[in-house]
Amino acid sequence: MKTSLVMLAACGLVTPISYAYAQAYPVRPVRFIVPFPPGGSTDTYARIIGVKLSEGLGQPVVLDNRAGAGGALGAEIAAKATPDGYSIVLGQDGNLVVGQAVRKQKNYNTLTDFAPVALAVRTPQVFVVTANSPLKSLADLIATAKASPGKLSYASAGTAGSSHVMGTFFNISVGINTLHVPYKGGLPGMLDLHAGRVNYMITSMVSSLNFARDGRARLIAVSGEKRSHLFPDVPTVMEMGIGGFDATLWHGVLAPAKVRKDVVARLNREVVKVLAMPEVQKQLQFEGGTVSPSTPEEFETFIRADVARWDKMVKATGITID
Repeated sequence: MKTSLVMLAACGLVTPISYAYAQAYPVRPVRFIVPFPPGGSTDTYARIIGVKLSEGLGQPVVLDNRAGAGGALGAEIAAKATPDGYSIVLGQDGNLVVGQAVRKQKNYNTLTDFAPVALAVRTPQVFVVTANSPLKSLADLIATAKASPGKLSYASAGTAGSSHVMGTFFNISVGINTLHVPYKGGLPGMLDLHAGRVNYMITSMVSSLNFARDGRARLIAVSGEKRSHLFPDVPTVMEMGIGGFDATLWHGVLAPAKVRKDVVARLNREVVKVLAMPEVQKQLQFEGGTVSPSTPEEFETFIRADVARWDKMVKATGITID
């Protein structure tokens, strides 16, 4: 087949481009764009998945950290990359859904500029307090906030991020008024929570995990439809009868739009194989995630539903950024 294509190309019947597309995929290293700096949850997940993905593809998978604009820079680079399967991205809810919902100016469209490959891992948002806090439950938090409007303060990982949106939406949903204190990431907020400078925090499971494990903090509620496998005694917000909190944080592999379907299918098979490996599942679960493999079609449906979910929350809160 290869010899025939070469002969046809020499005769001018097959262009070099069509010959290149006829080659097996992949034949060279694959760039795995990580829209956040090293050390965070997205980078951690990418490294866990990338090592095994390289083995399955038979080519190096090279991580390319492109941090900036809350993950939007890396996502934009991925969206505008050549759609040949040699640039993929570990996208997540923050830069593909929430960030798009709050931004007035958008440099990419999540629903049209990407080819979903596979959902990988989901993690809940958590409501967390210090270990010695008088707030023992979400009911305590609501009752205290209603008794003293504006007295309680909560930390988030940043203005207009998912934890800010969820915190504001929560206040509207239950009729309370608490002060939002934004930080540049989950860890700084957790450190100030531990120091007693804020009363509670809404953040990712990953950011709060070490604090909860060593007893410095206590989770009082998690988002999502199910309780966390790491903290099965902590109820979900929805168990309190408060609707609209089925959203979770997620990470998934995407390619630029217009990538060939057979390339997407190959990437999906390899990612799903990686996620089925016991050692990978153990690592991801230890980091607070729930392994959630999918087909490309299932991932696309999931993203569309998440876009609708967060659009509704953002509109309710009125939070926007330029």
